[in-house]
Amino acid sequence: MAFIRRVRTASGATAVQVAEYTSGRQRIIAHVGSAHTEAELGILLARARDLVEDRDQGQLDLGLEPVQQRTALLGEPAVPPETLFETAPATPSPAGPVSSGRVTGTSSRLLFDSLATVYDSLGFTTALGDDVFRDLVVARLVEPTSLADIGRVLAEMGRGPASYSTLRRTLGRAAGAEGGGYRDRIAEACFAHAITSGDVSLCLYDVTTLYFEAEKEDGLRKVGYSKERRVDPQIVVGLLVDRHGFPLEIGCFEGNKAEKHTIVPIIRQFQARHRLESFVIVADAGMLSAENLTALDDADLRFIVGFRVTKAPIDLESHFRWHGETFADGQVIDTVTPKRGANVDNNSAVRAEPVWDPDTHQGSWRAVWAYSTKRYVRDNRTLNAQEAKARAVIAGEKADRAPRFVKNGKAGKTLDEAALARARRLAGLKGYVTNLPADMMTASEVIGSYHDLWHVEQSFRMSKTDLAARPMFARTRDAIEAHLTLVFTALAVARTAQDRTSESIRAIVRRLRVLRSATIAINGAQQTFAPHIPADEQALLAALRG
Repeated sequence: MAFIRRVRTASGATAVQVAEYTSGRQRIIAHVGSAHTEAELGILLARARDLVEDRDQGQLDLGLEPVQQRTALLGEPAVPPETLFETAPATPSPAGPVSSGRVTGTSSRLLFDSLATVYDSLGFTTALGDDVFRDLVVARLVEPTSLADIGRVLAEMGRGPASYSTLRRTLGRAAGAEGGGYRDRIAEACFAHAITSGDVSLCLYDVTTLYFEAEKEDGLRKVGYSKERRVDPQIVVGLLVDRHGFPLEIGCFEGNKAEKHTIVPIIRQFQARHRLESFVIVADAGMLSAENLTALDDADLRFIVGFRVTKAPIDLESHFRWHGETFADGQVIDTVTPKRGANVDNNSAVRAEPVWDPDTHQGSWRAVWAYSTKRYVRDNRTLNAQEAKARAVIAGEKADRAPRFVKNGKAGKTLDEAALARARRLAGLKGYVTNLPADMMTASEVIGSYHDLWHVEQSFRMSKTDLAARPMFARTRDAIEAHLTLVFTALAVARTAQDRTSESIRAIVRRLRVLRSATIAINGAQQTFAPHIPADEQALLAALRG
């Protein structure tokens, strides 16, 4: 017959096992777990009883109340000094015996409190004073789900969820400027945190697209260029972060709006909100347009924007003439590029590259070009694949409407040899355009600042994967804006938690979610026991508290 066995482990915990006697020896059937606290012991004993009891066996009704079996944690063994090899019987812990009890509920309250602490430290509680919105943010961090299912996530963390109508009203207040202006106040709190913990002298900007499973377009959800190559209605989301990826501003645009038309409205909104005079904006080549650069420069803002490699022949004409088409790995060329068309600011008859000056070169921007052997190998691999695809289309082996390096003429489709040779000539080059003079920021600093764009890309990945930013259940513009406000706030909490612990928000949730407090019925009374917290998790909690 199986029975429940308690054994002290080497770490001092009490192991609960299910065992049986076979041929005069004890055989372990199952190791239920190890308990460090009375709560854990009660939970493990309840699980062990479920394994041992035969639910198909009937019981006689004798009219007697069942008596809870009382058990105790096993303390450290007391070994007399004269004993060398024998272990004295285990003694009960100072806390005394506890009933095995009946587990009536468990919760990950520790997880909720930890994330709520980070939320509070960012000033959101002071700015909003809305506990329901805080609960929505924490639930989004732990398990992104629909509004109807959020109650289950909050209940698992020991929080009594608000009613569905209250949750909807809270999201209505979070929609935007109307109904309380939650996004404005959250943006103010984020800016204050960024100023306190670092600076906003350099900000990063990028956009992404979020699609909808909808059949028809409306005023906001429209079919446009999709980064995921989808043909569904979508919206364009612009995100401005500091140099470490902490969110500062978010904007929502129509799905068919070009990327380059989103940066100026977001920057102007950010600048007006915080009354900033000047800072540096870093963006990728998708934001590059003469109008954007002029607008940023007119607003007394500095910019670093990725440059299209097709501009290289004009900018590097002097280099090609005097040094040929060879470059050294890591070589950097600091020169100028025309704002529009072409000009004589870069005279190819002069061997030295011009040093950009805003007063001297009013028709040009500063351009920094860098060459990398690693990039050259990657670019050539891509060009080889594109050439092979073009040849297959020309030969009729593959159907494609407009592949690169295929030109249509009277004789039909032919390979564009000139375009292919031009692309190979520029392989390995990467350009950056800026209005920062060399005495303010060196070429290597310009390149390094641009490479910080991975922080905003990481924030987008966190939003789209960890926080499930795609508004699957939103239809109207207010609902979509409210959803983005919620995701924006959750991203700020996730970024802060990650910076404090050097772990992703998913890892933090996974480690703390299993630390569950237990409510146990013992001798007719309900008692709640805190979970045992291992040393590693104690360090994690301390880091989250900042």
